[in-house]
Amino acid sequence: MKPAPFTRHAPRTLDEAVNALSRFAPLEGRILAGGQSLVPIMAFRMATPAHLIDINGVEGLDRLAVENGHLSIGACVRHVAFLKPAANGPLGALLAHVAGHIAHHPVRTRGTFCGSLAHADPSAEWCLVSATLGAQLVVKSLRGERVVPIGDFLRDIMTTALEEDELLAEARLPLLAPDTHFGFYEFSRRAGDFAMAAALVTYRLVGGRITGPQLGIGGAEKCARRMTEAERVLDRQPPSPELFAEAGEAAALAVDPIEDIQTTAEYRRDLVRAVTRRALDNSRQQGSR
Repeated sequence: MKPAPFTRHAPRTLDEAVNALSRFAPLEGRILAGGQSLVPIMAFRMATPAHLIDINGVEGLDRLAVENGHLSIGACVRHVAFLKPAANGPLGALLAHVAGHIAHHPVRTRGTFCGSLAHADPSAEWCLVSATLGAQLVVKSLRGERVVPIGDFLRDIMTTALEEDELLAEARLPLLAPDTHFGFYEFSRRAGDFAMAAALVTYRLVGGRITGPQLGIGGAEKCARRMTEAERVLDRQPPSPELFAEAGEAAALAVDPIEDIQTTAEYRRDLVRAVTRRALDNSRQQGSR
C-alpha cells in the first residue's frame, strides 16, 4: 500500500517547528524525523496524518554534546551517531554497544534516538537505556518548555506524556562514573527483529561489592522500566553466578508480562529471567570502561 495524501512542512528553526506543530497537530499533524517507525505504519495506513512537520532541516536538532554532567541528544541525532562513543568513559561504550543491536544498518542511518522514545515501542533499545539510566526529556511547545523524567514520559505501549502540540526536542542522559560496569543482553527470534525481552545493568564495585545497581527490563512489559526488586538483591553483594540467578528470578517475578499470539506470559517471564542473568554475566566480562 501507499500512504494517504499529506502535506509536508519544512521548518528551518525550532520556533518555526513548534509553531507548525501547534497549527497542524489538531489537523492530524505529526513530526517527521527519522521516519523509521512512522513511514512504515503510514504505508500500511495504520496512521494517516494529513500534515508532516519535517524537522530534519531545523538548525541545532542534530546536536550531540556533553555538558553539565549529561549527554545532550538532539531530536535529529541518529542511531548511527552512537556506533562510535559519543562520550568518554562507560556511557559512550554502553551506547555504542547497544546501538549495534538496533534493527539493521539502513535503519540505524535514519532512525533517531528521540524518535524512538516518542514512538515508545516497548522493545526499543533506547527506551530501555533511558529508563535504566534515568533520562530527562526536554519538551517544547508554544506554551513553553518542560523537562519530563523518563518514568513519567513512558505511559503505555506506544503512548507517552507528549501533548499533541509538543515536540520532544532533546534527551539528556547522565554521565556514568569512570569505574562503572555495564551489561546488556536482548533476545529476538532473528537478528534485527524486535526484542522480546532485553536487560541492561550498570553498577560500581566498591570493596568487591556491587554498589548503586541500576537494572532495567524492556520488551517484556508495556513500558521499559527499572526493576527495583532485582536491584535490591544485587546491592552491596559480591558478584557471583548465584547472585545473578537470584536477581534474574526477582526480575522475572516483578514483571507484568505482555502476551501475544506467539508468546505467553510465562514464556516472557522466563525470557526476563534469562536476559537478566546474561546481562549481569556480560557486566563481569566487560568490566568497567
